[in-house]
Order: sequence, then structure tokens, then C-alpha cells
Amino acid sequence: MSIGETLTQERQQAGLTVTQVSLQTRIRETVIRAIERDDFTACGGNFYARGHIRSISRVIGIDPEPLVREYDEMHGGAPQPVSAVTAFEPETPVVFRERRAPNWSAAMALALVLVVIYGIVQVVGNETGAEKRQARQVAGGPGVPAATPTPSATPTRKDPVAMAPRKKVELQVKARRTTWINVRGDKGKTLFSGMLRAGEVRDWSAKKKISILIGNGDGVRLTVNGKDLGAPDQDGGGVVRLSFTPDDPDGA
Repeated sequence: MSIGETLTQERQQAGLTVTQVSLQTRIRETVIRAIERDDFTACGGNFYARGHIRSISRVIGIDPEPLVREYDEMHGGAPQPVSAVTAFEPETPVVFRERRAPNWSAAMALALVLVVIYGIVQVVGNETGAEKRQARQVAGGPGVPAATPTPSATPTRKDPVAMAPRKKVELQVKARRTTWINVRGDKGKTLFSGMLRAGEVRDWSAKKKISILIGNGDGVRLTVNGKDLGAPDQDGGGVVRLSFTPDDPDGA
């Protein structure tokens, strides 16, 4: 009996419809029906096909491992395990587009120019007013004492207070679609390893370093130390390995 036939028979014996299985596993009905026909092309690859087989098997109440082994035998064998040293070896940093910091030098230069222009306008205006008052006095008009010009106030700027250095690194992962991840903290301690469902949000923190291995780079959205970095691999959607410290990203 094939994988699809086994899943179909056990589902029917459990008294469940395809719709009920879909609601409990969050797998589309079209994908479940294809799997029951032994068509795994809609799964999106061997990694997700194994995950679908396990999810469906648990819902209908059978052991998924014999079916997964059968699937591996049909599709070239089980994937080779990745060691922790290989998975978390130093990787090429992912370059994120950052917002440019405000150009305070240009802003101060513009403010200084505006102050100078304002001062010139005040001086010219006062001189013009004084000339008019003197002309009225010469013509016999009532004399009005000239107003004493007051120096314009120079705006002051407070120096920015230096931000205290972070004492830990904080990582938030929001799943855009069902994705496998592995998160490790200080000294390689495993903080999480498993599947995140679409819409699920998880948070972790460590004192010095957090490393993450993502099975599908465009399936998650990362926030590091309170800064939204978006999806680390928006184009390829492949495996991504990253690590962050309290100073990431870029001294944040």
C-alpha cells in the first residue's frame, strides 16, 4: 500500500474529512488530496513533503516515521544531518539596507545661515526706520526716540546624550509561512529547534550572541534589538545562517 493510500485509509477510519485535516494541520486541501494520490509536487520540495506527511499522520493518529522512511526511499534517501559546527560556522554577513542617519552638520550649517540672514534683516530694518524718524524730525514732525536694536538670540543645541550599551541581544522571529528554524544562544545552547507556523511569533535573548539557521529565508521576518530587518532572503528562499550580538545591527 502506497503512502497516499495509507493516509487515505487511516483518515477515513479516523472519521475525518480532508477539510477537517486541513483545518488542524493548516495544509491546503488541494495539497492533502494530491498527497493522498501520491503526488508530492505541490509540497514545494522534499523538506516540506516530509513535514506534511508527519503533520497529517499525527492528526489521523498513526506513526509518521514508517511513511517518512518510505518517502525517503522513493526520493533518494533521507537528508544527511548537519553538524552544529557546520551549521553555525562563520557566515558571510547579510547586508540590509539601512536608513541614513540625519546629517546634523548640514542641519546646523543651514540653521546658522538662517540666523545670519535674520540678523541682517533686523539691522537693515532698524537703520531704515531710524532714517525715516530723523527725516520726520528735520521736517518739524514729532520726534520719536529711536528704538535700541536688541541682539538676536542665538539658538542653542543640546548635545545628544550617548545611549547606554546594550547588555544582551534580543531576537524576534515572525513566520510569514510555515518554516523550520534552529536558534542557539551563548556557548551554542539550543534555544529552539522546530517548525514555526505562518503568523507565529517567537522571542529569544542571550547575553553575548544568538545564532539562527532558517530553512526558508524568505519565510520569516526578523527583528534584532528592536530593529525590523525584514526577510533575510527575499529572492532565493533558501537556507540562511545568521548570528547577532548586542551591537547589531550596525551598533544599534
